[in-house]
Amino acid sequence: MRPVRPFHRLRPARVSLRWKIAALAAATSCLVVAAVGVLVHVWTAQDIRSRAEAQAFNTVYSATATYRRTGTLIDGAELDPAELPAALRRPADGVRHVAHDGHVEGNVGPSVWAAQRTGGPDSPVLAVRVNMSSELHDLQRLDVSMALASLVALAAAVPLAVYGAGLLARRLRRVSETAGRISAGDLDARTGPTEGGDEVADIAATVDLMADSLGRRLRTERQFTADVAHELRTPVGGLLAAADLLPRGETEDLLRARVRDLRGLVEDLLEISRLDAGAERPVRDRVPLGAVVSEAVARTGLDTEVTVTAAADADAQGGPEAARAGETVETDPRRLERIVGNLVVNAHRHGDTPVRVAVEGRTVVVRDHGPGFPRDLLLDGPRRFHTGGTGRGSGHGLGLTIALGQARLLGAELRFENAPDGGAVATLRLPA
Repeated sequence: MRPVRPFHRLRPARVSLRWKIAALAAATSCLVVAAVGVLVHVWTAQDIRSRAEAQAFNTVYSATATYRRTGTLIDGAELDPAELPAALRRPADGVRHVAHDGHVEGNVGPSVWAAQRTGGPDSPVLAVRVNMSSELHDLQRLDVSMALASLVALAAAVPLAVYGAGLLARRLRRVSETAGRISAGDLDARTGPTEGGDEVADIAATVDLMADSLGRRLRTERQFTADVAHELRTPVGGLLAAADLLPRGETEDLLRARVRDLRGLVEDLLEISRLDAGAERPVRDRVPLGAVVSEAVARTGLDTEVTVTAAADADAQGGPEAARAGETVETDPRRLERIVGNLVVNAHRHGDTPVRVAVEGRTVVVRDHGPGFPRDLLLDGPRRFHTGGTGRGSGHGLGLTIALGQARLLGAELRFENAPDGGAVATLRLPA
């Protein structure tokens, strides 16, 4: 059965919550990995430099003491080396100094120098150089290992985040689908108990409580409408019979017309009550659509142009009469006449002439040339006792509501639109 879509509501393109959470988790993981990597790199580099400075400092102390005592240099110690940084060429007497040399030459990378004079102001400077190339190479390997481990962890974390976000999104989608079904009129739709015991479960429980409350209120309203309409039916029938006994005249005609309007309102309320209660059942038959629509328009007694577009082979097989009758459809002719009649009466009452009815295939289009449907009707569909605005004239707003309910019962699609050049357009599409 095809759904009834009385109105359109455009939805902007959206990104699934699953991918938003996954992107947030990936971005957070990247930030954490970057922060940890930078901290480890900086801390390790400072530790390498501190250890190199301590080693150079201790070595130059031992080398200086040995040189003063024996006059010989230990391995790694030099007197006034040419590569010695300028800051260490004139150290103070008896004071050890340390300097960092970032110059790279051959196999010698960044180094730490320590220097101390061997004696007086004119004595040579004894220097020791500690090469940090191997330690810095190990630092580079550590950086690469951390980067690879981070990528592996990120590759494992993102699917887990997608999976976890998918579980959350599915639970939220259940709540959303339930709310949508309730909005579409399914008052028995419930989300039911959800796992987790978290905020999503609270939302689901709140939606179910809202549906229970809304269902009770709507059932009370429908029962009240049905009871009032049923109770009014007998006195209104008595009023109509009494009006028939009045002497002929202008007053009698006016009273009779008002009583008939009141009886029509009561009958409409009863019909809506039966539709709301689901007590109506279609009686289907194969009928020519064009002929049924033409008969329904004729019953209104209103000046309406009817156009029936024949199928491609209708005239060849059945002649002009078959072409005028239109395509044969399986539907409930009484309810179809009710829908078409209500649409035509609504077009005359709230729109402007000319009113045209076009039948093509399984589609019936009723168009007037008035101010068009109001915006709230296009957005929310027809509502009982609401005509949408003064521009659409007066009335109790039940005609389109009944037409929509009968279309839903037939499994048809009824859409309300406004023509680009003005006027209201109601399109009824019968199911195949």
